[in-house]
Amino acid sequence: WITTGNMIVARGYHTATVLSNGTVLVTGGWNGSVYLSSAELYDPPSGSWTTTGSMSVARVYHTATALSNGKVLVTGGQNDLYL
Repeated sequence: WITTGNMIVARGYHTATVLSNGTVLVTGGWNGSVYLSSAELYDPPSGSWTTTGSMSVARVYHTATALSNGKVLVTGGQNDLYL
C-alpha cells in the first residue's frame, strides 16, 4: 500500500468502478453530514483526482457497473428513501 492524493470530497459508502482507460470512477456516498450525488475520477499514474458530472440523485449503498459501451450504470441504494 502507498499513500496517494486525497479525494476532493471525503466520503464513505460510495462505489469505485475501474473504467476501460484505467481511471477509477467514484460515485455518491456520505460525507458525515449529507448524502452525495457528486462523482470524482482518480488517475492512478498521477495519483490525482478530478471532479466529473454528478448523479441526479444522491445515494449510498448503491452499485456501479462499467458497461461495454464505456458508460457506467449506477442503480439502487438509499438516501432518506430506498431507491
